[in-house]
Amino acid sequence: MSEAKIKDKAAKGPEAAQEIAALTGNEAVAMAMKQINPDVVAAYPITPATEIVQIFSNYVADGLVDTEYVAVESEHSAMSACIGASAAGARVMTGTSAQGLALMWEMLYIAAGLRLPIVLADVNRALSAPINIHCDHSDTMGARDSGWIQIFSEDAQEAYDNTIQAIRIAEHPDILLPAMVTMDGFIISHGMEVVKVLPDDTVRQFVGTYNPKVKLLDVDTPRTFGPLDFTDFYFEHRRQLAEPIAKAKEVILEIGKEYGKISGRTYGLYEGYKLDDAEYVIVLLGSTAGTAKTVVDDLREAGVKAGLLKIRVFRPFPYDEMAALLAGRKAVGVMDRSDGLAGLGGPLFGELRSALYESKNRPPMKDYVYGLGGRDCGPALIRQVFDELQEIGKTGEVKERFTYLGVRE
Repeated sequence: MSEAKIKDKAAKGPEAAQEIAALTGNEAVAMAMKQINPDVVAAYPITPATEIVQIFSNYVADGLVDTEYVAVESEHSAMSACIGASAAGARVMTGTSAQGLALMWEMLYIAAGLRLPIVLADVNRALSAPINIHCDHSDTMGARDSGWIQIFSEDAQEAYDNTIQAIRIAEHPDILLPAMVTMDGFIISHGMEVVKVLPDDTVRQFVGTYNPKVKLLDVDTPRTFGPLDFTDFYFEHRRQLAEPIAKAKEVILEIGKEYGKISGRTYGLYEGYKLDDAEYVIVLLGSTAGTAKTVVDDLREAGVKAGLLKIRVFRPFPYDEMAALLAGRKAVGVMDRSDGLAGLGGPLFGELRSALYESKNRPPMKDYVYGLGGRDCGPALIRQVFDELQEIGKTGEVKERFTYLGVRE
């Protein structure tokens, strides 16, 4: 595109300056990584996230980025290499999925504890056993208490946008925490969609240059990283880790608004769809939101006040916002794409019940564990949830607090 054409598009606003592309979710994330141009990517490919690092390695081989690509022999080594590079002062990214994320588990805690702003793309996939390569959120939920910020995506556009924003969020001087951007395996990762892609220069100006305050390679100011920390200081250091988590919501909102100015797409902690006057509300994460919106539209035409609350940021969890949004509804259905195996439904249900515990006007709530291992969740199943919520709304009574949706018993 000529320079004059670029300037003409830019003058017409952020929407006009973007290219329309047909991309899968994996391609969209790889594109975002190319535009970010990180210093280091260390990865061990795993289905369905393989394409992200495969495509990105081609960018490296073709000289389109300045990144040092480190091919390792396992996901544990991938995160270890990321930690070393980030501690040295580099901007670092990686991608993984399922058992790969589980193999990183030990190192996830170290990345957060060392306050290293690594950004990871997690393509949601079921955990073994039995072996399954398809989507659910069990992998991400297993890492929810590791100190990483977690941002969910509904589609390839959000996966692209969230990846770019995650760099700024993680590297914000008040945060300095690792962040993972998730998208549903195969549903988003391999599904081709229309994606609006920002110009390279716009992305690189938005993410800016990473200038770490403390870095391992600053030989003029030697420091100790990862020291032994017994009863004398460990508690204080873990307590300090809670401070940036508490501040993250404000930073995420600030960066979401700033991103809206360059893209026309402003992001918050959640998205409400026909929520303002909704009496019956479904709450969920990820790609099922698109199907749920269609069902909400159909129910609205039939006179049912249905609504959707899609949570974008799971860590830190927006407790206060959820309590304010859900109080007073006739019935709320929570849809968990993972099973907490705690005897009371999935992780999202537990978070929401906690958020609403002190609400004087808390609604009756029921959890639906669905879609494990990639089981399809079409409009008929979501309609089934809304039908049950309407029955609960008539009596206010929830006969069973959680159930399994779409499973053969």
